[in-house]
Amino acid sequence: MRGSINDKIFDSLRELKPGTLVFPSDFLHLGNNYAVNMALSRLAKEGQIQRFSKGVYFTPKSDPLLGSLHPSLEDVAKAIADKEQIRIRPTGAYALNKLGLSTQVPMKVVYLTNGHPRNFKIGKGTITFRQTTPKVMAVQNDLVFLVIQALQELGKDGVTEKVVSQLTETLKKVDVQQLREDAKLAPVWIAKILYSIANKITHND
Repeated sequence: MRGSINDKIFDSLRELKPGTLVFPSDFLHLGNNYAVNMALSRLAKEGQIQRFSKGVYFTPKSDPLLGSLHPSLEDVAKAIADKEQIRIRPTGAYALNKLGLSTQVPMKVVYLTNGHPRNFKIGKGTITFRQTTPKVMAVQNDLVFLVIQALQELGKDGVTEKVVSQLTETLKKVDVQQLREDAKLAPVWIAKILYSIANKITHND
């Protein structure tokens, strides 16, 4: 027999879309932390909700062909950032993957953040929030930020003409003036590449 807090949480879950990420803090208005955690644990055992990691649950979602579907690490990271009201931005190998410079999907996803540094074990993967400086986060355009992080991951010796050509195509989506402004916030050697790309785009136009 479910207690009242179980019923209330269960009713709240039924109103959510399949695959929605939920956290114990979403239900603290219904009871204290211990009671909420116990209720979520019971509902997970009953199959009414699925546990993704400690303190991270999601409403069941399935596909006729693929079966049970889990949220991506990116979905989890964004949900945590929204919950904590912080900014996060991809870096490292994940930035390379998002730009198509690498086909390898990292199981260790790293984000730079203006919040506190955190690590989350999510299934077989991990999410890391790495604190950085306001200057790094000050880059306005998300695509330019991603390119800066990708270039840093590659290092000077890893940036080939092919990479620059691919990034030039990618950055054509960005206003050239914004590209130049954001380049000022990058390390000097990366700024030079970004200015060169901006000039190519301008001349081709």
